[in-house]
Amino acid sequence: MIRTIYIIILIYFLLGGIGFYMINRKKEPKVARKSYTKFITYFFIINSLFFSIIINPTIFRYLSVLIIGAGFLELFKLFRETGFQHKSFFLASVIVFAFLSIGFYFFSGLAQGLILFSFLVLSIFDSFSQITGQLWGRKKIAPEISPKKTYGGLIGGALVALASSFWLDKLYAENIAQSLLLAAGIIVFAFTGDIAASFYKRKYKQKDFSNLIPGHGGFLDRFDSLLAGGAWIAVCMYLLKF
Repeated sequence: MIRTIYIIILIYFLLGGIGFYMINRKKEPKVARKSYTKFITYFFIINSLFFSIIINPTIFRYLSVLIIGAGFLELFKLFRETGFQHKSFFLASVIVFAFLSIGFYFFSGLAQGLILFSFLVLSIFDSFSQITGQLWGRKKIAPEISPKKTYGGLIGGALVALASSFWLDKLYAENIAQSLLLAAGIIVFAFTGDIAASFYKRKYKQKDFSNLIPGHGGFLDRFDSLLAGGAWIAVCMYLLKF
């Protein structure tokens, strides 16, 4: 089962690579190079997290602590670099991030199959929302907060992720309805987390949280949707008793 899933993931990455080629073939070399760097880095991140879940979920739990810690540091970094402005906003952001982090930490301790299901649905949504958005996205969702987010990208990524949940349901879900509900919640929380992170950057008039990850705007830029999506699954398991 795991081997089949990984083969399908590689097929997804192949399709994603083709999509990125179609997107970048007419761009300037410097811009295209940055996009390919982002894609390659993303490939290694996804594979590292995937195998940490497969080999030993405890490794994924350690990585979750690293992601949470780096996220807090990046929030404080922007706050400090802009002269400690918007103190109330910063405090509210830290409180929200703390709740999401608690949920994400509990998520990292759930059943291996559920973690893998959630991680794959979220990764597929994240990847294909970017690809379909750049290929067919026209109307922007929130141009002043996140200029690259389009309705085409959101719908395209959501459709691919929901369709993928049908063949991923055997990892955890008891039936298709449960699988779709979990996947839909992951998509909503992931998208909201992404927008919230972008809003925080715009509030402090910054493009990136940091340059710690090549091609990405920092740990929060890369893992904001994973944090929020994981928190949703934790709520489902611990509070809603799925």
